[in-house]
Amino acid sequence: MLALASLVMVSCGNMGQVMSAMTNGTGIANAIKSVIGLDKVKAQQLIGDWKYKGPGCAFTSENLLAKAGGEMAAVQIEEKVQPYYQQVGLSAENTFISFKEDGTFSSKIAGTPFNGQYTFDEATQKITLKSLFFSVNCYAKKEVGGISILFEAKKLLTLLQTVSAFSGNKDLQTISDLSKKYDGVRIGFDMNK
Repeated sequence: MLALASLVMVSCGNMGQVMSAMTNGTGIANAIKSVIGLDKVKAQQLIGDWKYKGPGCAFTSENLLAKAGGEMAAVQIEEKVQPYYQQVGLSAENTFISFKEDGTFSSKIAGTPFNGQYTFDEATQKITLKSLFFSVNCYAKKEVGGISILFEAKKLLTLLQTVSAFSGNKDLQTISDLSKKYDGVRIGFDMNK
């Protein structure tokens, strides 16, 4: 993560801005909240209908430099993931999730339905989605104007491959390298109401 953060700082040409943010209390606080989601989602805030807005990501590293540099790295990762998502055909019309107060959820990912029960742990922000066919863990992260639903990269791959099997969409198989490229990063979907 440290190497990735350093590479991003140098490659973006914003070394002065990043160093300034690291020495500025507000900049550090914003980077930490943005990169690992310290501003937590409350259970009541999760309830509702959420539509896909774009790729989302967060670092899981506790290293301060990785967090500070991670804001720019996260944007770059989202930009690199976007073409995969476009190839799969993810859009606000066919990708959404609805969390209900009774502990059930309904969703579609690239038009393929995925419904069942969910549990949410406010302390860890972990959401466990259980359907008839499988169970998957993901994490909520508060965003400006919405939330992100994020998965460990390997779990996202598993979820999308399962969706692929049900939908017959062979394009989903092209994202298999996500789990290799982004270990230690949670990747998923930025959502808004």
